[in-house]
Amino acid sequence: MKKIALTFLVAVGLSACHTLDLNPLSEASTGTFYSNQTELELAVNDLYRATFWSNDNELFSDNEWHRGQLTNAVIGGTMNADDAAVQTFWLNAYKAIARANSFLANKDRAAATTPASIMTRLEAEMRLIRAYQYSRLITHFGDVPLLTEPLALEASYSVQRTGRDEIFTFVLAELDFAATNLPESYAAAETKRLTKGAALAIKARTALYLGKWDIARDASKAIMESAAGYKLHPGYSQLFTKAGESSSELIISIPRDESQQVFGAAAYVQDNISRNAGGFGAQLPTRELMDAYECIDGKPIDESPLYNPLAPFKNRDPRLTASIVEFNTQWLGYNYTPHPDSLLVFSAKENRKVQNKDTRAVAAFASFTGLLWKKGIDQTWADRRVEDNDLIIVRYAEILLTYAEAKIELSEIDASVADAINQVRARAYGVSAAETKSYPAVTGTNANALRQLLRRERRVEFPREGLRYMDLIRWQLAEKVLTKPVIGLPDPAAQNRAKWPFPGVTPLDADGIPDYSGFGTDVKVLAQRSFDKSRQYLWPIPAVERRVNTNVTQNPGY
Repeated sequence: MKKIALTFLVAVGLSACHTLDLNPLSEASTGTFYSNQTELELAVNDLYRATFWSNDNELFSDNEWHRGQLTNAVIGGTMNADDAAVQTFWLNAYKAIARANSFLANKDRAAATTPASIMTRLEAEMRLIRAYQYSRLITHFGDVPLLTEPLALEASYSVQRTGRDEIFTFVLAELDFAATNLPESYAAAETKRLTKGAALAIKARTALYLGKWDIARDASKAIMESAAGYKLHPGYSQLFTKAGESSSELIISIPRDESQQVFGAAAYVQDNISRNAGGFGAQLPTRELMDAYECIDGKPIDESPLYNPLAPFKNRDPRLTASIVEFNTQWLGYNYTPHPDSLLVFSAKENRKVQNKDTRAVAAFASFTGLLWKKGIDQTWADRRVEDNDLIIVRYAEILLTYAEAKIELSEIDASVADAINQVRARAYGVSAAETKSYPAVTGTNANALRQLLRRERRVEFPREGLRYMDLIRWQLAEKVLTKPVIGLPDPAAQNRAKWPFPGVTPLDADGIPDYSGFGTDVKVLAQRSFDKSRQYLWPIPAVERRVNTNVTQNPGY
């Protein structure tokens, strides 16, 4: 698809002047803007960027750890009302809401020059975007101020929080309007914009997070039966690179492209690529995530006879090697091995052996877990230092698993539940769901067993996509998971070579949570997590908001 233009207004030129222009042409002014179709489209287009669309930081979970940052307010248990991440989240959400409110209040200025069909579509996009912001706010903060029209400064001082359920009702109405008035899809030559499926996807996710199972089921089913023809991408690993940007699996994705100067920072790229390839090897998969992948017999590693901790990538769910770089394989032009005795490795770039900077025996700050991300890493990153893969917000696999989870929780377990899960599992193996002998197909109907399997399936399907944190929150597992230490490899001098890389089979509990306490010095504690269950299931209202308006109350414990 053609990418949507992301700039709001560009300066048309600069000239010397001696008077103050209160309405510069390079910025939008409510008094002079929204006067024609072009300006309406520019206002909507400006909200199609990563500032206003994101899932949660993977570092808030047990899937990822950063060697340089060590911790953050979520996993460190230090979140407070002055936290910068909290303030940024809140500010960006309400910035988008304010712009949507301004658009909706002033759009009719352009009615005479804008076709009614386009006016309605743009309104639907804006109402969807506003609903999305509120869905994010209520799932993180609970009750928040509900603003649906531009607010005068004086009136803002008396704003109070509105109950989460009331806002959820508002969100549903807005998403229903959007679903009714947005197209199922756009022609391939048209821009990548929000669709009916996007509205239903936000509805399904928000309902799932709030435990509104019937709404989540129905919204998911509507997408599954949609004329838009959403389907799983045939190759799991390719989906997260440039090659997957036009996939029919994507329901909401935000365009990023180097040619449009819309891309991630070079530092992020370096944090995620190997040291041999010129990166820092700092943003890392955790051992906990790696241990979550089943063996090819469909059993967890502590139950499967196929698992060998000395060859931990063998006989595993293919999504493991699609997400984490397998030892002794070529990656970014170098053979990747963190083994403490592998001081030299072969470089395909140079066609010779070179010093291995991916082992801590050579480079002290090589991966502390021994693991590197593969998922979402484009092979060109090492040369370009540019992360410009489109940002995936929602994809069809999430809808299938949302449908299955909602049906399980509603005690409506039927063949459609297994079919939804099996579609996702089969794709990982590169086969169709009907080929049940070629992958570990789900066949059982026990609710507890299916619930555990579904939760594990979400974890191994969505790492690095920002869904794990809210899963831990809504499943009430954060207090259990985010109090476990981050585990890494022992220092090279202390590494028992006979037990490399992993000293034994990791015990997993009923929730799939590993226990490394029995491995002693054969593992190393890299950081200690902390989570205060008395307050951290909701985020604090930013202190700066309450200093300006004391009518906005605070969440308990902050």
